[in-house]
Amino acid sequence: MIYLDSAATTFQKPPDVAAAMVDALQTMSSPGRGGHPLAMHAADTTFFCRNEIADLFHAESPEQVIFTHNATHGLNIAIKTLVPRGGRVVISGYEHNAVTRPLAALHAQIYVADAPLFQPEAVWKAFDALIQPGIDAVICNHVSNVFGFVQPVEQIADICRARNVPFIIDASQSAGILPLSIARTGASFIAMPGHKGLYGPQGTGVLLCGSNVTPKTLMEGGTGSDSIRQDMPDFLPDRLEPGTHNMPGIAGLMAGVRYVRSRGMAILKKEQALCRLAGEQLRGISGLQIYTARNPAVQTGVISLCHKTKDVETISNELAQHKIAVRSGLHCAPLAHRTAGTLKTGTVRVSFSDFNTENEILQFGDTLRQILR
Repeated sequence: MIYLDSAATTFQKPPDVAAAMVDALQTMSSPGRGGHPLAMHAADTTFFCRNEIADLFHAESPEQVIFTHNATHGLNIAIKTLVPRGGRVVISGYEHNAVTRPLAALHAQIYVADAPLFQPEAVWKAFDALIQPGIDAVICNHVSNVFGFVQPVEQIADICRARNVPFIIDASQSAGILPLSIARTGASFIAMPGHKGLYGPQGTGVLLCGSNVTPKTLMEGGTGSDSIRQDMPDFLPDRLEPGTHNMPGIAGLMAGVRYVRSRGMAILKKEQALCRLAGEQLRGISGLQIYTARNPAVQTGVISLCHKTKDVETISNELAQHKIAVRSGLHCAPLAHRTAGTLKTGTVRVSFSDFNTENEILQFGDTLRQILR
């Protein structure tokens, strides 16, 4: 199979990820649950993984690194910490349901910084106009999961810092691909999954907590620390990590993060090169609309497309019959489609990883031409 759905999950992983997960099953119990070798090995692994992630995102301390189930888990903690019921929030026009649904549940007053696709300056200006006194939080994804649009989070962070407004960054599509610093942005929270650009397993995620915020808990329970208390510890990471840790997941995530750190910016460059090649392959196909940026620096390895007469679900299904995996529909991000003007049709999303090849992109282009002929 040619796998072109890495914006959902990077299916192909570095071999060390699976090896680390198997080793965890064979050699680790649970951190903080004893002083015996199995528990201590688990504790060391969680500490080393936190350190790797803290270094990658320039956190001051590994205690700022919270292990979550996924990015949605982290975003819920962040949003429910900062946004009161009926609170006022500014978001971008490209947010995922992982942001908009928690806000809807809080009956928040949402102000959307609408801006055209692939125009970061327009995004920055839209946020600048909306971030005013009385705003409880600003939320922006670093990269759109539908279009690969790189949004200007550092400039938005500067506005938030100058106006003393908390900032939440959704790094679901950028973590491990684009540089991102919690120290530079001063964000209150940065949420990310482990199973996408960090090349870890499903069921893992990370929430980076800024030093300027005390997060609320979503769950309470045992932490292996300060057990006499009947409220949750007031220190991180224990406050946000009740229950048993996913040690195979954490071990696999550490292997994925180490792979990403060893590759550096080469991953982004490769994805952008594949994106350009795909655009060249598809350009000129009659009736096909391709969403690519004129400036390649504002798009990662994600392309959306739709056809004038053939619906996106049919295209996706026919590609699957040719053993090419893509995703079609609204991608859990109807707001992004509304902003880009594709809400009625949805799109076929084609997304790349460090394990895709030029030959796969050429095969994809040839197959799509056959399907649309």
